[in-house]
Amino acid sequence: MKHNIHTVKKAINGDAAAFEELLFLEEQMLYYKALSYVNNKQDALDAIQETSCKAFLSIGQLRNPEYFSTWLFRILIRECYQLLKERNQIIPFEENELLFRLESKQEQEIESFHLSEALSKLKASYQTSIILFYYHNLSIQDIAEVMEKPAGTIKTYLRRAKKKLRIEIERSYKLNEQST
Repeated sequence: MKHNIHTVKKAINGDAAAFEELLFLEEQMLYYKALSYVNNKQDALDAIQETSCKAFLSIGQLRNPEYFSTWLFRILIRECYQLLKERNQIIPFEENELLFRLESKQEQEIESFHLSEALSKLKASYQTSIILFYYHNLSIQDIAEVMEKPAGTIKTYLRRAKKKLRIEIERSYKLNEQST
């Protein structure tokens, strides 16, 4: 979301009202993104609360006001990961959305169970890149900033993840066809 740079600069300089205004504009995005990671309303609200607190305390360190949303999203992801780590959970995802985007050239009638199973077998870095790219519609550069990796690494993650997903889904279908 594009913010008024003047408002972001006021928040960086310690204006609590400007910071509150920025958070209000990001409220819906924060909630849905947190919910997509933790898959629980209460945990999503906890992650948003921690994100807001940490962002308020460290807003003075934001160097580029135009990247406020990306910076805030990065804090949110870290909080969600921390919450999931504490609860020893995996990162959930929206199977239907991923199916639609990943398999647009192939059959779109793939059962979400197959995708869920295939995604769960991927490395965490591959899962994260796929989720951010296809579900959250982030650009490769934004994903690179969020994951603190070079853009080339993110492209490699996406390419390898799609290849592994394709192999796993095809293998899953072959196993299902043989069992029926």
